[in-house]
Amino acid sequence: MEQNELGIVEKIVSLNRVAKVVKGGRRFSFSALVVVGDGKGSVGFGLGKAQEVPEALRKAGERARKSMIRVPLIEGTLPYEVLGAYGAGRVMLKPASRGTGIIAGGAVRAVMEAVGISDVLSKAIGTNNPHNVLRATVQGLASLRGADDVGEMRGKKLFTPRK
Repeated sequence: MEQNELGIVEKIVSLNRVAKVVKGGRRFSFSALVVVGDGKGSVGFGLGKAQEVPEALRKAGERARKSMIRVPLIEGTLPYEVLGAYGAGRVMLKPASRGTGIIAGGAVRAVMEAVGISDVLSKAIGTNNPHNVLRATVQGLASLRGADDVGEMRGKKLFTPRK
């Protein structure tokens, strides 16, 4: 986990070497899947491909910063349970009580750490391909709505008890 000067966390989910067979032998290139987040409810991901690893990581990071979304959080966890889907990948994300930690593997864990979620239960269903699991996770998070968003859509005001 890297953190740059703007407070943005960058995590490498997958780094893959791909070979293209040509007349003279094999040509290698690299593809990098990177997740970025501010730790306060914003997250994005990007895929970068290049002949060199650092260049692939740079491209992936740039694309990830361009694709950032906001996620509503309640005290370090999700507001409610959600199922994200992309291709054959399904990711179930469930809010957890304080102190549970991040119960998630691989791509899902990277996204949760980058977005700033500290307590969550998750299960990847259907595939363990990091690309599809990552996209399913982000799709699930993007579908979350905060209480204020729902109230605004319904034309209602949020009730706030007096102190």
